[in-house]
Amino acid sequence: MAVMDRVRKTAIAVCGTGSADVETVALAERVGRAIVERRCVLVCGGMGGVMEAACRGARAAGAGLVVGILPVGDLDGGNGLCDVVIPTGMGVARNVLVVRSADAVILVGGGAGTLSEAAYAWQFGRPVVALRGSGGWAERLAGQPVDDRRDDRVLEAMSPEDAVALALGAVRR
Repeated sequence: MAVMDRVRKTAIAVCGTGSADVETVALAERVGRAIVERRCVLVCGGMGGVMEAACRGARAAGAGLVVGILPVGDLDGGNGLCDVVIPTGMGVARNVLVVRSADAVILVGGGAGTLSEAAYAWQFGRPVVALRGSGGWAERLAGQPVDDRRDDRVLEAMSPEDAVALALGAVRR
Protein backbone atom coordinates (compact mmCIF):
# COMPACT_ATOMS: atom_id res chain seq x y z
CA MET A 1 0.00 0.00 0.00
CA ALA A 2 1.40 3.37 -1.02
CA VAL A 3 1.72 6.07 1.58
CA MET A 4 0.01 9.27 0.48
CA ASP A 5 1.73 12.55 1.10
CA ARG A 6 -0.12 14.74 3.56
CA VAL A 7 -0.22 18.43 3.00
CA ARG A 8 -0.93 20.47 6.09
CA LYS A 9 -2.82 23.68 5.50
CA THR A 10 -1.60 26.89 7.06
CA ALA A 11 -3.72 27.90 10.03
CA ILE A 12 -4.27 31.58 10.84
CA ALA A 13 -5.81 32.67 14.13
CA VAL A 14 -8.06 35.71 14.25
CA CYS A 15 -8.00 37.29 17.69
CA GLY A 16 -10.21 40.17 18.77
CA THR A 17 -12.88 41.39 21.09
CA GLY A 18 -16.01 39.39 21.90
CA SER A 19 -18.16 42.48 21.35
CA ALA A 20 -17.28 44.72 18.43
CA ASP A 21 -18.69 47.78 16.69
CA VAL A 22 -20.07 47.64 13.15
CA GLU A 23 -16.82 48.78 11.51
CA THR A 24 -14.67 46.24 13.35
CA VAL A 25 -17.15 43.47 12.55
CA ALA A 26 -16.94 44.35 8.84
CA LEU A 27 -13.13 44.23 8.97
CA ALA A 28 -13.17 40.87 10.76
CA GLU A 29 -15.55 39.43 8.16
CA ARG A 30 -13.13 40.46 5.42
CA VAL A 31 -10.24 38.86 7.31
CA GLY A 32 -12.17 35.58 7.61
CA ARG A 33 -13.09 35.65 3.94
CA ALA A 34 -9.47 36.35 2.90
CA ILE A 35 -8.16 33.48 5.04
CA VAL A 36 -10.44 30.95 3.35
CA GLU A 37 -9.85 32.43 -0.10
CA ARG A 38 -6.12 31.84 0.48
CA ARG A 39 -6.95 28.18 1.32
CA CYS A 40 -5.95 28.48 4.95
CA VAL A 41 -7.67 27.22 8.08
CA LEU A 42 -9.26 29.87 10.29
CA VAL A 43 -8.74 29.37 14.03
CA CYS A 44 -10.49 31.53 16.61
CA GLY A 45 -11.99 31.55 20.07
CA GLY A 46 -15.34 30.50 18.62
CA MET A 47 -17.43 33.08 20.46
CA GLY A 48 -19.05 36.40 19.38
CA GLY A 49 -17.81 39.76 18.13
CA VAL A 50 -14.66 39.60 16.01
CA MET A 51 -14.54 35.81 16.26
CA GLU A 52 -18.09 35.32 14.97
CA ALA A 53 -17.58 37.93 12.24
CA ALA A 54 -14.42 36.20 10.99
CA CYS A 55 -16.30 32.89 10.92
CA ARG A 56 -19.17 34.51 9.01
CA GLY A 57 -16.71 35.90 6.45
CA ALA A 58 -15.14 32.47 6.06
CA ARG A 59 -18.58 30.91 5.49
CA ALA A 60 -19.40 33.55 2.87
CA ALA A 61 -16.21 32.63 0.98
CA GLY A 62 -17.39 29.05 0.53
CA ALA A 63 -15.56 25.86 1.36
CA GLY A 64 -13.01 26.26 4.10
CA LEU A 65 -12.27 24.97 7.57
CA VAL A 66 -13.14 27.03 10.65
CA VAL A 67 -11.96 25.89 14.08
CA GLY A 68 -13.38 27.38 17.27
CA ILE A 69 -11.51 26.79 20.53
CA LEU A 70 -14.10 27.72 23.12
CA PRO A 71 -13.48 28.99 26.64
CA VAL A 72 -16.59 27.14 27.81
CA GLY A 73 -16.99 23.40 28.29
CA ASP A 74 -20.19 23.09 26.28
CA LEU A 75 -20.20 22.06 22.61
CA ASP A 76 -23.14 24.38 22.00
CA GLY A 77 -21.51 27.35 23.73
CA GLY A 78 -19.94 28.91 20.64
CA ASN A 79 -21.18 31.00 17.76
CA GLY A 80 -22.48 28.09 15.66
CA LEU A 81 -20.35 28.92 12.60
CA CYS A 82 -17.38 26.65 13.32
CA ASP A 83 -16.75 23.34 11.54
CA VAL A 84 -14.66 22.03 14.41
CA VAL A 85 -15.61 23.01 17.95
CA ILE A 86 -13.23 22.37 20.84
CA PRO A 87 -14.96 23.13 24.16
CA THR A 88 -12.08 23.51 26.60
CA GLY A 89 -13.80 24.66 29.79
CA MET A 90 -10.58 26.60 30.42
CA GLY A 91 -11.91 30.15 30.31
CA VAL A 92 -9.36 32.66 29.05
CA ALA A 93 -6.57 30.09 29.46
CA ARG A 94 -7.80 28.70 26.13
CA ASN A 95 -6.02 31.66 24.51
CA VAL A 96 -2.83 29.60 24.67
CA LEU A 97 -4.49 26.87 22.60
CA VAL A 98 -5.81 29.33 20.01
CA VAL A 99 -2.32 30.71 19.42
CA ARG A 100 -0.54 27.33 19.60
CA SER A 101 -2.95 25.93 16.98
CA ALA A 102 -2.05 28.61 14.44
CA ASP A 103 0.93 29.36 12.26
CA ALA A 104 0.27 33.11 12.48
CA VAL A 105 -2.04 35.43 14.40
CA ILE A 106 -4.04 38.40 13.14
CA LEU A 107 -5.27 40.94 15.70
CA VAL A 108 -8.52 42.77 14.94
CA GLY A 109 -9.35 45.35 17.62
CA GLY A 110 -9.30 43.65 20.96
CA GLY A 111 -9.15 44.04 24.68
CA ALA A 112 -7.19 42.24 27.40
CA GLY A 113 -7.83 38.77 25.93
CA THR A 114 -6.43 39.86 22.59
CA LEU A 115 -3.42 41.37 24.33
CA SER A 116 -2.77 38.02 26.04
CA GLU A 117 -3.02 36.22 22.69
CA ALA A 118 -0.56 38.67 21.15
CA ALA A 119 1.86 38.10 24.03
CA TYR A 120 1.56 34.31 23.78
CA ALA A 121 2.04 34.43 20.01
CA TRP A 122 5.13 36.58 20.48
CA GLN A 123 6.55 34.21 23.09
CA PHE A 124 5.83 31.15 20.92
CA GLY A 125 7.49 32.74 17.89
CA ARG A 126 4.30 33.05 15.85
CA PRO A 127 4.10 36.00 13.46
CA VAL A 128 1.67 38.62 14.76
CA VAL A 129 -0.16 40.96 12.38
CA ALA A 130 -2.21 43.89 13.66
CA LEU A 131 -4.96 45.38 11.52
CA ARG A 132 -4.85 49.17 11.49
CA GLY A 133 -8.21 50.90 11.73
CA SER A 134 -9.71 48.16 13.91
CA GLY A 135 -9.00 49.86 17.23
CA GLY A 136 -8.11 48.22 20.53
CA TRP A 137 -4.81 46.45 21.03
CA ALA A 138 -4.42 45.87 17.30
CA GLU A 139 -4.12 49.63 16.85
CA ARG A 140 -1.71 50.02 19.78
CA LEU A 141 0.58 47.13 18.81
CA ALA A 142 0.77 47.70 15.04
CA GLY A 143 4.39 48.31 14.11
CA GLN A 144 5.57 47.98 17.72
CA PRO A 145 7.64 45.34 19.51
CA VAL A 146 5.75 43.39 22.16
CA ASP A 147 8.77 43.71 24.45
CA ASP A 148 12.42 44.70 24.25
CA ARG A 149 13.94 41.21 24.14
CA ARG A 150 13.66 40.99 20.35
CA ASP A 151 14.21 43.40 17.49
CA ASP A 152 11.20 42.40 15.37
CA ARG A 153 7.83 44.12 15.55
CA VAL A 154 4.17 43.31 15.21
CA LEU A 155 3.44 43.49 11.49
CA GLU A 156 1.21 46.37 10.50
CA ALA A 157 -1.60 45.72 7.99
CA MET A 158 -3.63 48.45 6.37
CA SER A 159 -6.44 46.19 5.12
CA PRO A 160 -7.86 42.76 5.98
CA GLU A 161 -6.46 41.32 2.75
CA ASP A 162 -3.06 42.82 3.52
CA ALA A 163 -3.20 41.25 7.00
CA VAL A 164 -3.64 37.76 5.54
CA ALA A 165 -0.92 38.33 2.94
CA LEU A 166 1.50 39.54 5.63
CA ALA A 167 0.67 36.55 7.85
CA LEU A 168 1.29 34.11 5.01
CA GLY A 169 4.48 35.86 3.99
CA ALA A 170 5.81 35.67 7.53
CA VAL A 171 4.95 31.98 7.85
CA ARG A 172 6.47 30.99 4.52
CA ARG A 173 9.84 32.74 4.95
